[in-house]
Amino acid sequence: MATRATDFTIATAADALARGEVTARTLTQAHLDRMAATRALNAYVAETPDIALALADAADARRARGEALGPMDGVPIAVKDLFCTEGVASTASSAILASFVPPYESTVSAKLKAAGAVMLGKTNMDEFAMGSANITSAQGPVRNPWGPDGDSFLVPGGSSGGSAAAVAARSAIAATGSDTGGSIRQPASFCGLVGLKPTYGRCSRWGMIAFASSLDQAGPITRTVEDAAIMLGAMAGHDPKDSTSAEIAVPDFRAAVNRGVRGLKIGVPREYRVDGMPAEIEALWQQGIDMLKAAGAEVVEISLPHTRYALPTYYIVAPAEASSNLARYDGVRYGHRTRANVSSLGEMYEKSRAEGFGREVKRRIMIGTYVLSAGYYDAYYLKAQQVRTRIAGDFTTAFEQVDAILAPTAPSAAFRFGEKMDDPVQMYLNDVFTVPASLAGLPAISVPAGLSADGLPLGLQVIGRSFDEETVLAVGRAIEQASGFDAVPAMVRGTV
Repeated sequence: MATRATDFTIATAADALARGEVTARTLTQAHLDRMAATRALNAYVAETPDIALALADAADARRARGEALGPMDGVPIAVKDLFCTEGVASTASSAILASFVPPYESTVSAKLKAAGAVMLGKTNMDEFAMGSANITSAQGPVRNPWGPDGDSFLVPGGSSGGSAAAVAARSAIAATGSDTGGSIRQPASFCGLVGLKPTYGRCSRWGMIAFASSLDQAGPITRTVEDAAIMLGAMAGHDPKDSTSAEIAVPDFRAAVNRGVRGLKIGVPREYRVDGMPAEIEALWQQGIDMLKAAGAEVVEISLPHTRYALPTYYIVAPAEASSNLARYDGVRYGHRTRANVSSLGEMYEKSRAEGFGREVKRRIMIGTYVLSAGYYDAYYLKAQQVRTRIAGDFTTAFEQVDAILAPTAPSAAFRFGEKMDDPVQMYLNDVFTVPASLAGLPAISVPAGLSADGLPLGLQVIGRSFDEETVLAVGRAIEQASGFDAVPAMVRGTV
């Protein structure tokens, strides 16, 4: 049994609840208390203690009546502010949606509630999921629990930085995230957690506030690979309300976790050895190779020749889709409307959007509008879509030879607030290892596997075939077991 209520994983919490060693209310209250104690991290934008305790009491009542229970019954989790939650503000951490309270529930959060999960609150994020450090939120930046206090704090990664910070700080057992170009995997790496981006279409996007519709995918942020499997099983499934949701059966992900890697072929892409890669990232990658070999896998070098075009392709496709998706925020039907005196409808649009959107969102809308404009569509957007097809084709060819691909998750450990903020290109380079799998719509997991010279977590990434999350989880679990990663932030070690 965990020594503290906030030390439970999804799996161990479910076991303790089943044995009667803890109640859902006790578990939930402990995490609400921890949430209050860690508010300086700014991980949450909305706390919902009344809802959480009511859901916990309902879980305890179901258990007392001997009813059939969901796989996460009574487990307290956090929900990224990108998911619409009925009756609870859902803002994508943007001022333009500051007053938006949806009258409906996203499919993913509804599935988690049906599985018995207890929502503690909504987590902070980069505005409209646009960012790699959780510094673009209208609610202010999130602090990484691994970092020092003061003005030089570490960023938690983005855009799901609030979710990652909450789980790392023990104010939630797990959390939902969304991944467009790495927004689950990179913050998981920065915060010493497991982050799983499922295959595009595995989880419904209905009720998720859109950034880039052909890329956005919901997934779990957890402390173990087993927990990621449990949570994904609860989140996934076909949704007739979402035309991009795949009509594919949801397998038993948890059963696949411990099946091992003996006999598997693992590919190592030579193109991921980028210029200027830190020696400690290269060393971690080699350790991952050695771990998988020792576990019985065969490791072979592969080529993904169009990798070098992935970032520029992503930063054409994603802003173009964002420009289209965010056109709906005009101050007319919902969201922020300017209070300034205006003389025309067009001026009202302009002022509402200028006041409501942050700097990074405006930058991406302008880039997206430019690449979609007459005279530039063929040169930029159409060409990017063609290159995207080539990138996906590289993976298809690679998976004719291998069962999974191993790579670093991020090119560095978490960096300090302010280090890269004035250079958007440097910020975008944080996604260099995660974007290719996103463009191809493939499942990928980040697993903590070591510490940097400064004692900060570093993650390894496993990429799999489309809809083969089972192999991704099995390889991720092998890395987890071999690395024995059990480090936690000092702020967690110091709690009682």
